[in-house]
Amino acid sequence: MGLPRSCRRTDHGRVTAVGRTARTATNPRRGGLGYGQYCPISHALDIVGERWTLLIVRDLICGTTRFNDLARGLPGLSRTLLAKRLRRLERSGVIDHVDGEYLLTPAGRALEPVVFGLGAWGAQWSFGEPDPREQDPELLVWWMHRRVDTSGMPGRRQVVKVDFTDDPRDFWIVVDRQVPSVCMSDPGFPIDLVLLGSRADYYRLWLGRISVRAAVRSGAIRATGHPAWTSRLESILQLSPAAALVAAPVTGRDS
Repeated sequence: MGLPRSCRRTDHGRVTAVGRTARTATNPRRGGLGYGQYCPISHALDIVGERWTLLIVRDLICGTTRFNDLARGLPGLSRTLLAKRLRRLERSGVIDHVDGEYLLTPAGRALEPVVFGLGAWGAQWSFGEPDPREQDPELLVWWMHRRVDTSGMPGRRQVVKVDFTDDPRDFWIVVDRQVPSVCMSDPGFPIDLVLLGSRADYYRLWLGRISVRAAVRSGAIRATGHPAWTSRLESILQLSPAAALVAAPVTGRDS
């Protein structure tokens, strides 16, 4: 039985362009727009400093490689502008477009410590409790589905239902042969695990402000299902790649 049309599928894992000759990133703005300064910081910002570009790179680093999946994870970005940003990154040598996938080149992969370094700075100096306007349930489930780890669970298909106490929509995360997808209507498969919580509590959990164990113990997140699932929540619910940055002790802002 295949997945319903309402399900969106994505590939798992971190992908890097292979079989390509490494090349130096080039600045597509040289001789045109840009800061016009002979400075490596200026030249880097000419390539990745435009709005949305680093978030696109963030998602590529985290394993998203296809246009539709990138668009789904960046709902405030128009598809036209996404295509424009991807073309610029390709011209700059940051990504390759191979068989329908956008793959980071060595120059693109070298941006990983830069992106997560910005994340560490943001977590320490500008990050607080989630604003209601930032608590998009659909986006959160889209992020979560790439991080659900059912590799240790039996069967070729696993289903996690994600419910919100303050949003009427229903979401299902379906992992079929280790390939995850998100459904917004009932896919018709048996459900292995049901999660229930508020938007704010899910976001706190996702970003590492509260651990899985503490969230369940406090009742912020309720998990129901077979004990084989509920007892392994910490390994099944892998948090955001930025969670470790948010959970790290703050030593600057409040000192």
